Order: sequence, then C-alpha cells, then structure tokens
Amino acid sequence: MGRVTVNKTWKMLIGGAFVRSESGRVFAAPAAGGKKETGEAAGPQACRGSRKDLRNAVEAADKAFDGWSVRNGFNRGQILYRLGEMIESRAAEWAEALRGTAGGSSAAAKREVAAAVDRAVYYAGWADKFAQVLASTNPVAGPYFNFTAPEPTGVIGVIGGARTPLTGLLSQILPAVVGGNTVVALAPEEAPVTAVLLGEAVAVSDFPAGVINLLTGFREELTPAFASHEQIRGLDFVLPRDAAGEVEREAAAAIKRCRWRETGRDDDWLAEGAESVYEIRRFLEFKTVWHPHQV
Repeated sequence: MGRVTVNKTWKMLIGGAFVRSESGRVFAAPAAGGKKETGEAAGPQACRGSRKDLRNAVEAADKAFDGWSVRNGFNRGQILYRLGEMIESRAAEWAEALRGTAGGSSAAAKREVAAAVDRAVYYAGWADKFAQVLASTNPVAGPYFNFTAPEPTGVIGVIGGARTPLTGLLSQILPAVVGGNTVVALAPEEAPVTAVLLGEAVAVSDFPAGVINLLTGFREELTPAFASHEQIRGLDFVLPRDAAGEVEREAAAAIKRCRWRETGRDDDWLAEGAESVYEIRRFLEFKTVWHPHQV
C-alpha cells in the first residue's frame, strides 16, 4: 500500500500562537518553482483569515502594547537583531519559498533574503537612537524648559504587497514595532508562505506574544475591516488606486493615519532609500512637556 502524503496547512500567527482560521477556510498556496496548486487537497494550503481572526489579532496586539511600548530601546534592538539572525539561519529555505511564490530566479530570491536580514539589523540599530534624533528641546520666552519627545501610537495595521513580499512586509512592520507600536499584518495573498515563515522567525526571536500578528487571506475581504476597526490607530497599506480612496475614507471616520503605496508602484523595497529613521517617525506621536526652572 502506497504512502499518503500529508499536505501542510500553513497557519497564522495571532497572539503568539499558530492558529487556523476560526472559519476553517483555506486557499491554495503557490508551490516551489512558482507553480500554483489547484483544488482543495492538491498541495499546501494557507489559512483564509476572516474578520473574526482580524479582531482576535487586534485584541492580542492591543493587549501587548502596554508592555512593548515601555520597553527600553536597547532591548527592542536586541530582539530585532535576533529576528535578523533567525532569518539568516534559514536563508536557503526562505529563498526557496520566495522563488516559488514569486516565480523568479534563485539569485533574486537570495538577494531578497539578504536584504531582509539587513533590514532587520538596520532597524535594530535605530532602536535606542531614534528618540534622540526625532526629539527636540524647544526655545521658549520664559523660565521654562520645553521638550518634545516621541511616543508610540498603538496598534498599526499593515497590508503587504506582492512585490518582493518578504522584504516589503518587513519594511512595513519593523519601523512600527521598533517605535514601540504593535502590528497586525496581512500578507499578500500571492505569497502567503512568506508570512508563515516570518511568523516562525518572530516566534523564536523573543518578541512578546501579540507584538507582531500575521494573517493570511484575501485583501478584498479584510481591507475594509482594517480601515474601519477603531482599535487600529494607523494603516500602512499597498493597494490599487481605485481601492485606496475608500480605505482612506473609512480610516478617516475611525480617525487613523494612513500611509498608502500603490500596487505595482510601491517602493523599491530592496533600495537603500526604503529604510530610514523617518519610516519610524510615521507612526509616532509627539508629546511636548513644559518644566519650570529658575522659579
């Protein structure tokens, strides 16, 4: 009797645990070499996240925010650096997954994995420095000190694009978490395995449960929920132009800030310009404090 292959269902990372969708739905994940699997049992499956899964992820991120936001920058930097180490240690596996989902060359996949490691190390280096760069001491006419200091915003929603899916998703997530925010991210449906592998790296990188939550599913179904959810305080999303306007209107009603990149014209994630301390600044609030002196 021949052996029956056990096909894998790639799970989502919510609240530090790997879970299936509460709906039980799945969709076909691309196979190695860029070949699409077809049929319910044809090959690896990714969970098709629902609005309920999104709500669970936001609750986990909100719960994790208080502890993560008060961690010192040096400790956050250590954790981000550890993430880079975990990606580096599985570089060959990541490159194979990227080659499969994007259908590109092995050389291009290896370049993207190397760029992802460098991106993690870059933001790890800023973790205990961005506050000094972005804060200020303000001149005032009176016997006062006046300081402006950055503070995290809260839960940030990320909707990734299919262009360089690993480095792109990291380039959206890491600036938010290094600033003390927590994140709920939706991986591009064209490359769901990217998020699953990233979740496995996050789980062994000392991130507290709920700081980074990774969903797989369909943009069309989940984007409206990202835009309207009142506990999500900011959005960084890659969407077509015709979809972006509706998202921004929904986000305005929930009073959240947005960063939009157009599908197909989003940033070149592998370029040096894709990493900057000002990417950290996008989802920070600034508090000004007055302190009397000479009185």
